[in-house]
Amino acid sequence: MSHFRTSVVAIGESLIDVVKNPGADPVEHPGGSPMNIAFGLGRLGRRVTLITRIGEDARGEAIAAHLGSAGVELAPGSPTPEATSTATARLRPDGSADYSFDLRWSLPAGLSAAHPVLAAAGVVHAGSIGAFLEPGGTAVSQLLRELAARAAGGGTPLITLDPNIRPSIVPGHARVLERFGELAESAAVVKLSDEDADWLYPGADADDAADRILRLGPGLVAVTRGGEGALLATSSARLPVPGVAVTVADTIGAGDSFMSALIDRLAALLDEGIPAGSLREGIALEPTVLAQIGDFAVRSAAITVSRAGANPPTLAELGQRLVEAPGVA
Repeated sequence: MSHFRTSVVAIGESLIDVVKNPGADPVEHPGGSPMNIAFGLGRLGRRVTLITRIGEDARGEAIAAHLGSAGVELAPGSPTPEATSTATARLRPDGSADYSFDLRWSLPAGLSAAHPVLAAAGVVHAGSIGAFLEPGGTAVSQLLRELAARAAGGGTPLITLDPNIRPSIVPGHARVLERFGELAESAAVVKLSDEDADWLYPGADADDAADRILRLGPGLVAVTRGGEGALLATSSARLPVPGVAVTVADTIGAGDSFMSALIDRLAALLDEGIPAGSLREGIALEPTVLAQIGDFAVRSAAITVSRAGANPPTLAELGQRLVEAPGVA
């Protein structure tokens, strides 16, 4: 059971990753960015509920069991009679992956900002395919707008966003950029990879992308840079966080582990009594605080890439010093 007061709700897709290594039989395991983030938060001891869509089939049961192993609760209405979505990941020799998808996505019927699961949340996370693929994407955007309006009164939730863009399945660039703008306006925190940033804003570097996103309204933007670490930026502070050198097994789930850790540290600030409004505006995120958040998130991602699959660390593991080894995080 969690010892932390602040709970998290993650919204988005769950699916089965079918991993194909050259010369080996396919291996299936639960995946999907919001699902991975919820699982990672559970591993860190955070109380978390996932609003998602899974089938009432063997693959859906596998996802539910996986989440349950980390103490993650499935929101009512998440199981449906349709088949569980899949993503096929073909691994390259360097451990990176190329994905293809068979997806179905919508929100449970009747979900609104007043739903008890959301009303009790200190942090609400959304993003990835679930924020862009219809019919669920529009519903997610509207829901975040409702939650942001409620939070504007001085309370929670703190809204976090990770677009985790998959160019092969999202709509065209103009539509995705428009949707991203809508989502970012509702969010207090936006995390994205340097690849996401380059796709959204061609030719912009991490600093330029962070500037553009901060102008949309978030108090904190984090841009991950693979083995080079990350950039954390507010309107008044900018901090590069160095990467941790490890031997890479594969990069599956690295960004999701970073996001889980980032959310957990923000929730920890809420646990300490930091007002949600000062986090939304970035006021409480001084450089020393950013350094602590960034170090925790980068180390979480480094542990994940050092072992196969989306296998994020526990708090106990993050308390141990990583052994440096050849490779990049």
